[in-house]
Amino acid sequence: MVWGFLCALLSAVAYGVASVMQAVAAKATPDSGAGVDPRLLLRVLRQWKFVVGLALDVVGFVAQIAALHTLPLFLVQATQAASLAVTAIAVRVLGVRLGAREWTAVGVVCVGLALLGSAAESEGSDQVGLGFRLALAAAAVVLGIAGFAAGRAGDRVRTAALGLVAGLCFGLVAVSGRVIPSLAPLDLLRDPALYVVAAAGGMAMLFLATALQRGSVTTATAMLVLGETVLPSLIGVLLLGDRTRPGFAVVALAGFVLAVAAALALARFGEPSAPVAPPLAGQEPHEVEPADRPGRDAHR
Repeated sequence: MVWGFLCALLSAVAYGVASVMQAVAAKATPDSGAGVDPRLLLRVLRQWKFVVGLALDVVGFVAQIAALHTLPLFLVQATQAASLAVTAIAVRVLGVRLGAREWTAVGVVCVGLALLGSAAESEGSDQVGLGFRLALAAAAVVLGIAGFAAGRAGDRVRTAALGLVAGLCFGLVAVSGRVIPSLAPLDLLRDPALYVVAAAGGMAMLFLATALQRGSVTTATAMLVLGETVLPSLIGVLLLGDRTRPGFAVVALAGFVLAVAAALALARFGEPSAPVAPPLAGQEPHEVEPADRPGRDAHR
């Protein structure tokens, strides 16, 4: 179980650093302006920051799958939400100052994960059949339709909706990865859950990149956290046999709420930092408020 928790933490670190690099790359990519454009992934792949972020995502995904085979979904997914604490620290290294509230939120994330870790038992052994796997495939189709519909929604709804659908897709990746019983190549190729992982993962990257490109990264990231934590955790408890240690259910619930709520408080640190204008004589440096930055009052 300790090994699984270390894998979950490694996954959070990889995802947290990747989110900073991908947000910067997405904002710098030309916008086609036509809903969700699958060619966006080809455009962002031309930027080295996005490619490095994608490589970190692969590391994070492998570590996440390893963790899912030894830990309950509610613990692994809460750890993924805690990647925003890593993002906050990463942007601190890049020169963005964290205030007392942000450091407090980072601490609360750590407390929440500690409570979850102390309360969780090893993942349940409930097996699922072909029907459950086909339901996962159907869920991927529904989320794909929802994501493309969200891309054509109005400005007030689009970013939040795309972030939520991307989060649900990442959650679907976690659930699908959890029900894969064997990593042997022949077993993998025969398991429909593998193809759900691939499809949902690709859609998640596309919808998230679109949300990051066109709207507030804070909004997209907050909705992403909700989508990838709450529903998958419920599925793990209700359908896959996840459980807590006897008498520790309240501790686990408190840890989950603390970790996710504190992560939401840190969502703004996925936002690319604004450029700093050179100071005039006798003045301090200050951040420039770009006129074309999404979410500003002038463009609501």
